[in-house]
Amino acid sequence: FTQDPAAAIAGAEVVFICVGTPSRGDGSPDLSAVQRAAATVATHATRPVVVAEKSTVPVRTGERIKHALSLQAHARGAVGGHEVASNPEFLREGRAVADAWAPDRVVVGADSPGAHEVMGRLYGPLLARHGCAYVATDVATAELIKHASNAFLATKISFINAVARVCERAGADVATVAEAMGHDPRIGRAFLDAGIGYGGSCFPKDVQAFAHIAADLGYDFGVLRETERVNAEARRWPIVQLRRLLWNLADKTVAVLGVAFKPGTDDVRAAPALDVIAELVAEGTTVRAHDPVAVDALADRFPEVVRCDKAEAALAGAHAVVVATEWDEYRAIRPHRLAELLEYPIVVDGRGVWDTSALRHAGFHVARVGAPLEPVPGA
Repeated sequence: FTQDPAAAIAGAEVVFICVGTPSRGDGSPDLSAVQRAAATVATHATRPVVVAEKSTVPVRTGERIKHALSLQAHARGAVGGHEVASNPEFLREGRAVADAWAPDRVVVGADSPGAHEVMGRLYGPLLARHGCAYVATDVATAELIKHASNAFLATKISFINAVARVCERAGADVATVAEAMGHDPRIGRAFLDAGIGYGGSCFPKDVQAFAHIAADLGYDFGVLRETERVNAEARRWPIVQLRRLLWNLADKTVAVLGVAFKPGTDDVRAAPALDVIAELVAEGTTVRAHDPVAVDALADRFPEVVRCDKAEAALAGAHAVVVATEWDEYRAIRPHRLAELLEYPIVVDGRGVWDTSALRHAGFHVARVGAPLEPVPGA
């Protein structure tokens, strides 16, 4: 590893651009880091290289990168003739290394045989070892594949969360609906777990960006706008249920189990738990939060929140519990132990970690995403 770009780029055949593309206020991606990286390559390359986009970028960014490379090389009298390839990553947070070594597909977009040949040689050993799909296409198509993939997965999550709202009102159970749907190979079971919405660094940003890209091209991608609307509704669901079950949130204590946007990571970017905590704090609720790896991320944003090292410390004496992240250790907490710890027997299970029937049999008032809503206590 080196911090010297000249040393890193010297003699390379392929240079990967792997920088962030955060959302601007209007939902469009900020490509300034991509542009700076391209300028660095043009400045320090000692031979024509293939510049491979790993960053998630809008369609036609490859054209802009190639133009920037040419201008920079000409202005500095540097080596020219660089090619651009799009090679999007499909890494899951918490499993990035495993996904890199054993991908389910490799996508390479290039507009010249030479760039395809270089990228093919690069990935040859990996393909020989794992035999995954290799999709060779043009740059624009490859750039769209990543946005389309993430937007589809986010839409699948929002779809099952919309089904959950129907189930709650109809007296049905979304978990069984999703299980039966998932047996259809055309649908599949992945991303059909109803909950309190998606978060993280990719789905919110990529859905926004894809809708913005479509709008720039003259198409209103209404499906994605609805995906975002349903996701926002899902993230509000825990507060709606707490108000229904507790009536008044002021002067109450609520335990929030889970802060990370998903289990297996300490990433809290756009985590649904943050919305829940923010609303509770605004209501004057005392919040006790636990997460096995991410709870300290609350320190600066919510200094008033009590950060607990153990789940039982968060639960002790709380008037209700909200499950915001489906960590396995929460599944291990049994109804009798919950009853011993909680002040009121109120559970808002945003991730389906507990057996609703068992909890209700033990005397709990339970709101679980996509389960039939029970009458309000005392109503």
